[in-house]
Order: sequence, then structure tokens, then C-alpha cells
Amino acid sequence: MSQPVRLMWFRGDLRLADNPALHAACAAGGPVALVYVLDERAGAASRWWLHQSLTALSREIEPLGGHLILRRGEPLAVIPALAAEIGAGAVHVARAFEPAHRALDRALDASLKTHGIALHRHQSLSLFAPERILTKTGTPYGVFTPFAKACQEAGIPDDACPRPARIQGVQAPGDDLASWALLPTRPDWAGGLRAEWQPGEAGAQQRLNAFLAGPMAAYATARDLPGRPGTSKLSPHIHFGEISPRRLWHAATQAEGQGTATFLKELLWREFSLHLLWQHPTLRTRPIRPEFEHFPWQPDPSALQAWQSGRTGVPIVDAGMRELWRTGWMHNRVRMICASYLVKHLLIPWQAGEAWFWDTLVDADEAANGASWQWVAGCGADAAPYFRIFNPVLQGQKFDPEGQYVRRFVPELARLPNACLHAPWLAPPSVLAAAGVRLGTTYPRPQAELAEGRARALAAFAMLKG
Repeated sequence: MSQPVRLMWFRGDLRLADNPALHAACAAGGPVALVYVLDERAGAASRWWLHQSLTALSREIEPLGGHLILRRGEPLAVIPALAAEIGAGAVHVARAFEPAHRALDRALDASLKTHGIALHRHQSLSLFAPERILTKTGTPYGVFTPFAKACQEAGIPDDACPRPARIQGVQAPGDDLASWALLPTRPDWAGGLRAEWQPGEAGAQQRLNAFLAGPMAAYATARDLPGRPGTSKLSPHIHFGEISPRRLWHAATQAEGQGTATFLKELLWREFSLHLLWQHPTLRTRPIRPEFEHFPWQPDPSALQAWQSGRTGVPIVDAGMRELWRTGWMHNRVRMICASYLVKHLLIPWQAGEAWFWDTLVDADEAANGASWQWVAGCGADAAPYFRIFNPVLQGQKFDPEGQYVRRFVPELARLPNACLHAPWLAPPSVLAAAGVRLGTTYPRPQAELAEGRARALAAFAMLKG
């Protein structure tokens, strides 16, 4: 008697190793249909990455005997139709946290049941199921530190699923990847992305190996220095599921160096963000703290555009925004500086910054993006003190003291001495002239006077108390 066909739906887990949904689909030894359904919500940079990652995944699958089927459309229609087309008895997929996917899964489960098809969701995208890490009273955590402690006490089992040695693939009609038009055409803005990244499972492993062999040892301090390679740059790989969070956790715990604890904390912050999204489905658009619904934001389209293009007149902010545009990624410390400048010095709503990051980051993640922007804006979970305002000049002087980062991404300031680099508007005219800098011409003057911006922000925050 032949084995029933199983349908494996890739969703946020574009890998073969340690993929519980794929492992379960292949475990019975029967034929397995592999499908990816296009997520139309992805931003431009994420769409570029997705094209590369799906190309890499298909190349990994084919030597094993499998075939990646690409379908475009609403999954609620696509998955049942494909299941009926190939005679599938079960559908396997990674359990998702995003509210749209959660609603979809409920509807899909009901639809498939009417045809006698089981929907199996697997813990693949996070370290823990959201209902597992709860307070002693059975409620979700709203503060990071006790949440992280509870995760560490729960422990992360090392029961990684093996990479399949063979896949009995199922052929079915599908789209040609090029027809999805995920890549930019004119202008082709992806040159910096191509130079910086290697999407796919092999690229993720190479990035992990390089991190463990180098930056991991000094990660605790070097991760704050944007002018040196001190971070892992694994965030887009984990976002697309090219490497599992469980594999990263255990690889880090086996590494030597003072950076291990800090790196594990970062993995738990990602986990915390997922749990916040589970609790607050509108995390990307509405503040967790309800009093911020009436915060006196002052939207300014021209100021927002200057921030987006790295023309604010504040070097560390401009360097970060230009790094984002060029590479699809921004250093974590600089993300906080740029976000704080937008929402506090300029009083532009945090949702505008979140939307820009969503479109331009290759690691744009609904949970991490929303949670982090809310944290900086002061309206999210664990955002104490909520009135914290980063001074971008002091931040630049502290974390980029030699100016390697600013000089790389803001080359028009490269000849300024370190003492003037992070606040060129305070430099003597003779120093500016010697460096070839003409404020307002070769480099903009600051959008806002920092002291005035800080005072305006504090006055706005004071209104919340009234």
C-alpha cells in the first residue's frame, strides 16, 4: 500500500536543517510536496532577499529528489487547492506569530478538515511556544528581564531535527520565480545588498561560523561600535528561517568568550518581541501604553524625507540611514540613535519610522521592528524610562570615537578631524574650509537644534503625566 502524500508549506523557515515541519512531513517515508506561497506584505528589501533565498532553497532541495513549488495567491485558497490537486492527507507548516498568519491558520484548519486533511503546525520559528513562558499567575510577561530569566530556567532542549537525506518529491505546476518580480529593475538599488549578503542556508552557516571564530569573543563590547565588525549580522538569516534559533542558541553556548551571555540575551529579546506580538496583534501600528494614543506628535513630511535619505545634518544619524539604504541593514546601536532622533528630537510618529524600516531592512520583522520602535518611542513594553532621549552627538563620540563609521557612509565629512566630526556645525570656519565642508551646500545644516529638540520632547512627555 502506497504512503499518503504530505504537503510541506515553507513559511518563515527556508531551510532543510533543524526544520521540524519538514522533518515531520518526511518522517513517514512517503511522497512530500514542498510549496512556498508568496507573502505579499514584504517590503522591497525583504523581497530582494526572498528571491535569493528561494533560489538557494530550491538548489538545496533538488539534489535530494525534491521540487519546490511556487504559488502566488491567498494561502487560504492556494493550500487546500494544492492539497486536493496532489491528494495530500496532511499539511505541515511552521507555527507563526503574526496576527494575519494566526487568523489564516484558524481558517485553514477548518477548511482542510472539511476535506479530511489534517493541519500540523510545528514549533520552528521561535525557542518557545508563546503559551509556555508565563508568570506564576499564568499571565504573559510584559517586562524583559523576568521573561529572559524564565526562558533560561525553562531551558532550550538540544533536539534538533536532522537534515533529510532524501526527499520523495512531488511534481506540480507552479510559478516561475522571475514572474514574481521581487528584484528591482530601474533603478537597480540592490548593488550594495548583493555585495554585502549571501542569502540562503549556506550563507547563514558561513555567517555563523565567521561570527563564532571572530567577533563573538568580544561581542559584549564590540557590538556597540559601528565602525568595527563586532556584530553577528545573522538577523536576516534568522528572520527568513535560514537557520533555526535553537541552532544559534546551542552554537553560542558552546562558544568561548565573554560575548556569549550578551548574544544569548539578544536571542531572548527576539523571543520577547515575538511574545509581545502574540499579546498585542497591533504592535506595528498602535502603542502598547494607551496614553500614547494621544501623544502630541508633529508629523513633518520634509523632515521625514531628510531622515530617510540621510540628510539630517547629524552625522551619526545620516551614516546610519545611508548604511540602511546601501546595504539593507543598520547597526543595532545606530538603529536606536536614528529612531530616537526621529521620534524625540523631531517628534515624528514612530509608525513612520517603523514603516520605512519595514520597506528597507532585509531583516524587517513584524515583532522585532514593532517592539523596538515602541521601546525607543517610550510607548512599548519595558520602556523605562520612557522619556529617555539619546543625544546623537554624544552617542557618536562615544561609540564611533575615531569616526570610521561616519567617514565610511558620509564621505563628504571624511577630512574633518575627530573632534569636529560628530558636530560639524560647531567646527571653526577654518577647519570646515580645510576639510572642504560647506554647511548648507556640501553637507546640510542640522534639521533641529538638539537642545531645543530635547526640551520640546520632554515638554511633550510631561503632557502624558497631566
